[in-house]
Amino acid sequence: MNIIKKWATSLKLFAIALGLSFSSTSTNAQEFILEAPTSLHPSLQELGTELMKNKTGSIVAINPANGEIICMVTNSPLGSNETLAVATAYPPGSVIKPANALTFLSEGIATANTRVGCTNGFRDGNIKVGCHKHYSPLAMEDAIAISCNTWFLKSYIGMLNNKRYASKEIAITAWNEYMRSMGLGSPLGTDIANEKGGLLANVSYLNRRYKNGWDAKTIMWAGMGQGDITVTPLQLANLAASIANRGFFYTPHIHKDCDWNPLSSRFLKQHQTMVSPISYNVVINGMRKCVTKGTASAINTPRFTICGKTGTAENAGKDHSVFIGFAPMTNPKVAISVYIEHGGWGSDVAAPIAALIMEKYLKGNLSAKSQTVAKRIISLKTTTE
Repeated sequence: MNIIKKWATSLKLFAIALGLSFSSTSTNAQEFILEAPTSLHPSLQELGTELMKNKTGSIVAINPANGEIICMVTNSPLGSNETLAVATAYPPGSVIKPANALTFLSEGIATANTRVGCTNGFRDGNIKVGCHKHYSPLAMEDAIAISCNTWFLKSYIGMLNNKRYASKEIAITAWNEYMRSMGLGSPLGTDIANEKGGLLANVSYLNRRYKNGWDAKTIMWAGMGQGDITVTPLQLANLAASIANRGFFYTPHIHKDCDWNPLSSRFLKQHQTMVSPISYNVVINGMRKCVTKGTASAINTPRFTICGKTGTAENAGKDHSVFIGFAPMTNPKVAISVYIEHGGWGSDVAAPIAALIMEKYLKGNLSAKSQTVAKRIISLKTTTE
C-alpha cells in the first residue's frame, strides 16, 4: 500500500502542477487524489502545455469508450486555470453545426440530399451573413465540410417554422431536448470541481429575453452557433465523443476506476442521445469531408483518419478559434475539443492543435511534418494582455 500511496502522491503533485482541483462526495479533494489515479496522459499534458504557450483557452480530450479525460490543458495570462475548460461558457460557433444537422435529420427537417443555395452568404432584408466561397447548392455533407452558414441558418429557420409543430414554442422545445440529450445546456456531472453548464434557449428564456416577442429569425443565429447558445469546452469534447460513439457518451471524468477506489456508477452508465442512429453516418461523413477537402483540410494526414469540424466564434475583439473532432473514423479512440480565445479561424490554431494531440495519442510520436507544425503553433501568441 505504501508503494501505491507514493505513486498516487506523485500523480497528485502532477495534477496540482496543472492547476487542477477535484470534487468528491465522500472525501475531500486531497484525499481523493491520494486514493485514485487520474486518467491524464503525461505525454499529452506535456505536448498540450507547450502548444498552449502564449494562448488563452483549453484542450480537452476524452476516450469515447469510457469517458476518461486523457488530456486537459488550460492556459491564461495568469497561468493554468481549469475553469476555462469546465466552467467558462463560450459561443460554439460552427462546431455546433454537426449537432444541429443531427437534430434536423432525426426530426425529418432535412435529409442528406437537402440542397440549399448560397451565393456569398445569407440575405434577408437588412440581415447579411457572410459565408465561405463555395459551389452552390450544397447537400448536407458538403454543408458541414464547407461550413455553409446559409445552409444551417435556413435549416434552423425551417425547423422553427415547420408545420409539423403546432407552434414555434413546441419547435424550440424539440430542438432544446435534442441538444440536451447530446450533453449540452447543463453541467455534465464531471468529477472536476466547479463545473458549470451553458445556455440553450428554451421558451421561458426567450420570453424573458425578447419581451416584444420572438420568431425564427430572431433566434436563427443558434443555427450557426451564435446568439442564444453557449457551451463549455468540456461539453464540446463530450459532443465529439457522442458522435464518435454514434449516439452515446459516458459522463467525462478525470479519475480512473481502481480496486481501492472504484468509480461511482454514474460514470459507468451510457447516456443515449435522442438522435436517430442512421443520422450519424451522414454527419460523420460530412466531418470526414471537412478534413479531406473542407475547412480543416490542412490537418489531413495519411497516418490516421480524422473527422472534425472547425469553428470561428464571433465575439468582441478577434474571433475565437474552435475545433471538435475524433479519430480514427472507425473504432474511434480519442475525441477532442480545442478552444483558443482570439485565435481567429478555427483552421488556423485550434484544428492543428487538436490534430497534434490526437497524433501523439494514437501514434506515440509526431511525424517530421507535424513537428514543424508544432513549432509554428508554439511560436504563435494569441493571448491579449
